[in-house]
Amino acid sequence: MRDIVFTRRSGWIPNVIREDGELKLMLGAGADANHEPRTFTFPISEAHLAVIRNDLARHLMLWSAVLPLCDAAGTRGRLDEDAAVALLDPVLLAAPADVDALFRRIRWDRSRLIAHGADIGLLERGQVCAAMRAATETPNGKRAQEYHADRRRAERGAVLGPLDAAILRYTGQYLHGATVPRRMPDAVDSALRPEVMRVIATAEQACAGMRIGRDPRRGNRATDKRDWERMETTVQAAVRRAHPELVDDAVRTVSFLMCSEAADRSRNTPMEDDEEAAGHRADFRGSGRKTALSFTDDKGVEKKWLRDGPRTAAAEFWEFVGDRSAGDNEVFTIEDEEMGEGIQLHFYADSIARITTLREGDGRSDPEYRVEYRLVDGIGGYRNLVGAFVRGGCAALEQHGPWMSDVAEFERARRRHDAR
Repeated sequence: MRDIVFTRRSGWIPNVIREDGELKLMLGAGADANHEPRTFTFPISEAHLAVIRNDLARHLMLWSAVLPLCDAAGTRGRLDEDAAVALLDPVLLAAPADVDALFRRIRWDRSRLIAHGADIGLLERGQVCAAMRAATETPNGKRAQEYHADRRRAERGAVLGPLDAAILRYTGQYLHGATVPRRMPDAVDSALRPEVMRVIATAEQACAGMRIGRDPRRGNRATDKRDWERMETTVQAAVRRAHPELVDDAVRTVSFLMCSEAADRSRNTPMEDDEEAAGHRADFRGSGRKTALSFTDDKGVEKKWLRDGPRTAAAEFWEFVGDRSAGDNEVFTIEDEEMGEGIQLHFYADSIARITTLREGDGRSDPEYRVEYRLVDGIGGYRNLVGAFVRGGCAALEQHGPWMSDVAEFERARRRHDAR
């Protein structure tokens, strides 16, 4: 039989219950192996109940002191009741100086007290009882999160000024640097908002006209890593030049915002528009002589493109790559059967081969091909070469050399490239 004797409005603060006639403190902490919350109890006396009922600060301090014991119990272990009971008198009944001395010796959950209004300055000086004079029953979890975020920054030597902090709040990255940034002007104090917007304007001007293109080699929504790094470098240099007082965290969050927004625009752009933005559209439609092409991957899947269709050859091909590319599927071919020529893209090796039919097979002998190789510099290089081939076939690729027909020579060139 279990009856609740005392509880506070905040459901997470430990309750006092009477179980089989015995007073106990009951608290939820941690989770079991099935990720369900665990509940722990241990006995208390009437004297302890009186303090818990009348002194919110002591109640919270006891909770903070017991939580590490709950953590030590893990997903299925038992609470060390003797250790929990041993905390009752020193936390609830001792003089403030003795309580402060106890908290200097034991593990305790600092974030719990900060969330419930503890004075952080006093807490860090070891004056726990004094810090809890303004304790609140309703918690503010964000306050504790911000405290720990500041501690992590301080451990690596980063100290935020008011403008730095305001910029991180604007992008939503004050608490977690890995959070995708977004624009949150209402999170910034109105007095600092104009300064924040001047920093953002500097970044926007620096990357005006720049874009982050798609990289279908890594999927239809992937973007070009080199484009991202180029924009990141440009924005950071401009912001540091115009606002040298900003710390690295603030500068990085602004460049992260610019790059994330540019990448989102690219991901949500149809493939044809992405090609046009990259300056390749004219290569794939217009006066080019290609009328039909066949796309294949390393798994034998094939897709046909016809000139009178609604989409450009480039858009069709790169969408095919985005749909099919994977760690075990990194070789793609574009073939013009009528002209007897094609190109093969080797994404795993940053290379491409152009293949020209020299002699057709006649039943008595196999066809003869000329195969030439060259290295490719990123997705932009692949786009240029695909565009040139669609526009003018293998002949149009001549200006994009050097091309090597000797496989051993090409492998040596590739190894030198990889070594660099």
